[in-house]
Amino acid sequence: MAHFEKKISSVDKFSGRVIRVSLDEVELENGKTSTREVVHHNGGACIAAITDENKIYLVHQFRYAYGEELWELPAGKLEKGEDPFLAAQRELGEEVGVTAKEYCSLGQFYPTCGYCNEIIYLYAARNLSACEMHLDEDEFLTPQCFSFDEIETMILEDKIKDGKTIAAFFKLKALLSGGTAKFSTVQN
Repeated sequence: MAHFEKKISSVDKFSGRVIRVSLDEVELENGKTSTREVVHHNGGACIAAITDENKIYLVHQFRYAYGEELWELPAGKLEKGEDPFLAAQRELGEEVGVTAKEYCSLGQFYPTCGYCNEIIYLYAARNLSACEMHLDEDEFLTPQCFSFDEIETMILEDKIKDGKTIAAFFKLKALLSGGTAKFSTVQN
Protein backbone atom coordinates (compact mmCIF):
# COMPACT_ATOMS: atom_id res chain seq x y z
CA MET A 1 0.00 0.00 0.00
CA ALA A 2 1.30 3.43 -0.90
CA HIS A 3 1.40 5.94 1.95
CA PHE A 4 0.22 9.48 1.32
CA GLU A 5 -0.90 12.79 2.76
CA LYS A 6 -3.21 15.14 0.84
CA LYS A 7 -2.90 18.91 1.25
CA ILE A 8 -6.18 20.54 2.25
CA SER A 9 -4.96 24.10 2.80
CA SER A 10 -1.77 26.10 3.07
CA VAL A 11 -1.02 29.44 4.75
CA ASP A 12 2.29 31.25 4.28
CA LYS A 13 3.80 32.22 7.64
CA PHE A 14 7.13 33.67 6.47
CA SER A 15 8.75 34.58 3.18
CA GLY A 16 12.43 35.54 3.06
CA ARG A 17 15.34 35.75 0.64
CA VAL A 18 16.20 32.03 0.85
CA ILE A 19 13.14 30.24 2.29
CA ARG A 20 9.38 30.42 2.60
CA VAL A 21 7.54 28.75 5.50
CA SER A 22 3.97 27.52 5.29
CA LEU A 23 1.56 25.88 7.71
CA ASP A 24 -0.39 23.22 5.83
CA GLU A 25 -3.43 21.21 6.85
CA VAL A 26 -3.29 17.68 5.45
CA GLU A 27 -5.59 14.69 5.25
CA LEU A 28 -3.89 11.49 6.40
CA GLU A 29 -4.41 8.09 4.83
CA ASN A 30 -6.72 7.11 7.74
CA GLY A 31 -9.02 10.05 6.94
CA LYS A 32 -7.95 12.20 9.91
CA THR A 33 -6.31 15.61 9.54
CA SER A 34 -3.06 17.04 10.85
CA THR A 35 -0.82 20.05 10.30
CA ARG A 36 2.59 20.23 8.66
CA GLU A 37 5.10 23.06 8.95
CA VAL A 38 6.96 23.19 5.63
CA VAL A 39 10.12 25.06 4.72
CA HIS A 40 10.13 25.73 0.97
CA HIS A 41 13.59 26.08 -0.60
CA ASN A 42 14.65 26.31 -4.26
CA GLY A 43 17.29 23.64 -3.67
CA GLY A 44 21.01 23.58 -4.18
CA ALA A 45 23.87 22.06 -6.14
CA CYS A 46 27.03 20.47 -4.76
CA ILE A 47 30.14 19.34 -6.65
CA ALA A 48 33.13 17.12 -5.87
CA ALA A 49 36.04 18.28 -8.05
CA ILE A 50 38.74 15.64 -8.48
CA THR A 51 42.25 16.85 -9.28
CA ASP A 52 44.77 15.03 -11.49
CA GLU A 53 46.45 13.96 -8.22
CA ASN A 54 43.18 12.21 -7.20
CA LYS A 55 42.36 14.75 -4.50
CA ILE A 56 39.06 16.50 -3.90
CA TYR A 57 38.48 20.17 -3.21
CA LEU A 58 36.72 21.09 0.02
CA VAL A 59 35.94 24.58 1.25
CA HIS A 60 36.25 25.76 4.85
CA GLN A 61 33.66 28.34 5.82
CA PHE A 62 31.78 29.69 8.80
CA ARG A 63 28.15 28.56 9.00
CA TYR A 64 26.16 31.02 11.08
CA ALA A 65 23.29 28.64 11.97
CA TYR A 66 25.76 26.25 13.65
CA GLY A 67 28.16 28.91 14.91
CA GLU A 68 31.21 27.09 13.56
CA GLU A 69 33.46 26.58 10.56
CA LEU A 70 32.65 23.53 8.46
CA TRP A 71 34.48 21.59 5.75
CA GLU A 72 32.17 21.12 2.76
CA LEU A 73 32.19 20.40 -0.93
CA PRO A 74 31.65 23.55 -3.01
CA ALA A 75 27.91 24.20 -3.20
CA GLY A 76 25.29 26.87 -3.50
CA LYS A 77 21.59 27.53 -3.60
CA LEU A 78 19.58 27.49 -6.80
CA GLU A 79 17.73 30.51 -8.06
CA LYS A 80 14.10 29.78 -8.92
CA GLY A 81 14.06 27.69 -12.10
CA GLU A 82 17.86 27.50 -12.35
CA ASP A 83 19.40 24.38 -13.89
CA PRO A 84 21.18 22.48 -11.07
CA PHE A 85 24.06 21.40 -13.32
CA LEU A 86 24.78 24.97 -14.38
CA ALA A 87 24.62 26.03 -10.72
CA ALA A 88 27.17 23.33 -9.80
CA GLN A 89 29.49 24.57 -12.54
CA ARG A 90 29.06 28.15 -11.33
CA GLU A 91 29.82 27.25 -7.71
CA LEU A 92 32.95 25.34 -8.72
CA GLY A 93 34.32 28.43 -10.41
CA GLU A 94 33.16 30.86 -7.72
CA GLU A 95 34.34 28.93 -4.67
CA VAL A 96 37.38 27.01 -5.92
CA GLY A 97 38.53 28.82 -9.04
CA VAL A 98 38.38 25.85 -11.40
CA THR A 99 36.32 24.63 -14.32
CA ALA A 100 36.04 21.05 -15.52
CA LYS A 101 35.76 19.25 -18.83
CA GLU A 102 34.11 16.10 -17.46
CA TYR A 103 31.13 15.77 -15.14
CA CYS A 104 29.18 12.98 -13.51
CA SER A 105 25.78 13.21 -11.85
CA LEU A 106 25.71 11.67 -8.38
CA GLY A 107 21.93 12.02 -8.04
CA GLN A 108 19.92 13.94 -5.48
CA PHE A 109 20.07 14.36 -1.72
CA TYR A 110 17.11 15.29 0.54
CA PRO A 111 18.83 16.94 3.54
CA THR A 112 15.84 17.49 5.84
CA CYS A 113 12.87 15.48 4.54
CA GLY A 114 10.82 15.82 7.74
CA TYR A 115 9.95 19.47 7.22
CA CYS A 116 11.72 20.92 4.16
CA ASN A 117 11.34 20.34 0.41
CA GLU A 118 14.97 21.23 -0.41
CA ILE A 119 16.70 18.98 -2.94
CA ILE A 120 20.48 19.16 -3.36
CA TYR A 121 21.78 17.92 -6.70
CA LEU A 122 25.14 16.17 -6.41
CA TYR A 123 27.85 16.14 -9.07
CA ALA A 124 31.48 15.16 -9.55
CA ALA A 125 33.94 16.81 -11.91
CA ARG A 126 37.39 16.00 -13.26
CA ASN A 127 39.86 17.18 -15.89
CA LEU A 128 40.08 20.53 -14.14
CA SER A 129 41.45 23.88 -15.34
CA ALA A 130 42.11 27.03 -13.35
CA CYS A 131 39.83 30.05 -13.66
CA GLU A 132 39.31 33.17 -11.59
CA MET A 133 37.75 32.54 -8.18
CA HIS A 134 34.99 35.07 -7.56
CA LEU A 135 33.13 34.69 -4.26
CA ASP A 136 29.79 36.33 -3.57
CA GLU A 137 30.00 39.65 -1.74
CA ASP A 138 28.96 38.07 1.59
CA GLU A 139 30.94 34.83 1.16
CA PHE A 140 34.26 34.06 2.85
CA LEU A 141 35.88 30.65 2.50
CA THR A 142 39.14 28.83 1.94
CA PRO A 143 39.44 26.00 -0.61
CA GLN A 144 41.83 23.11 0.04
CA CYS A 145 42.48 19.71 -1.55
CA PHE A 146 42.35 16.44 0.38
CA SER A 147 42.91 12.81 -0.61
CA PHE A 148 40.02 10.35 -0.55
CA ASP A 149 41.55 8.70 2.54
CA GLU A 150 41.89 12.05 4.33
CA ILE A 151 38.27 12.95 3.61
CA GLU A 152 37.01 9.56 4.77
CA THR A 153 39.00 9.91 8.01
CA MET A 154 37.65 13.45 8.52
CA ILE A 155 34.09 12.13 8.11
CA LEU A 156 34.63 9.22 10.49
CA GLU A 157 36.22 11.52 13.08
CA ASP A 158 33.32 14.05 12.82
CA LYS A 159 35.57 16.71 11.30
CA ILE A 160 33.20 16.78 8.32
CA LYS A 161 29.59 17.01 9.51
CA ASP A 162 27.88 18.37 6.40
CA GLY A 163 25.32 15.90 5.06
CA LYS A 164 25.60 16.74 1.36
CA THR A 165 29.38 16.37 1.52
CA ILE A 166 29.16 13.00 3.28
CA ALA A 167 26.51 11.70 0.86
CA ALA A 168 28.29 12.91 -2.28
CA PHE A 169 31.70 11.66 -1.11
CA PHE A 170 30.56 8.11 -0.31
CA LYS A 171 28.44 7.83 -3.45
CA LEU A 172 31.35 9.04 -5.59
CA LYS A 173 33.75 6.67 -3.86
CA ALA A 174 31.39 3.71 -4.41
CA LEU A 175 30.82 4.57 -8.09
CA LEU A 176 34.55 4.99 -8.74
CA SER A 177 35.51 1.77 -6.94
CA GLY A 178 32.76 -0.14 -8.75
CA GLY A 179 33.77 1.31 -12.11
CA THR A 180 30.25 2.66 -12.67
CA ALA A 181 30.90 6.42 -12.49
CA LYS A 182 29.67 7.88 -15.79
CA PHE A 183 31.64 11.03 -16.62
CA SER A 184 30.67 12.96 -19.74
CA THR A 185 32.66 15.62 -21.54
CA VAL A 186 31.07 19.07 -21.46
CA GLN A 187 32.19 22.04 -23.51
CA ASN A 188 32.57 25.21 -21.39
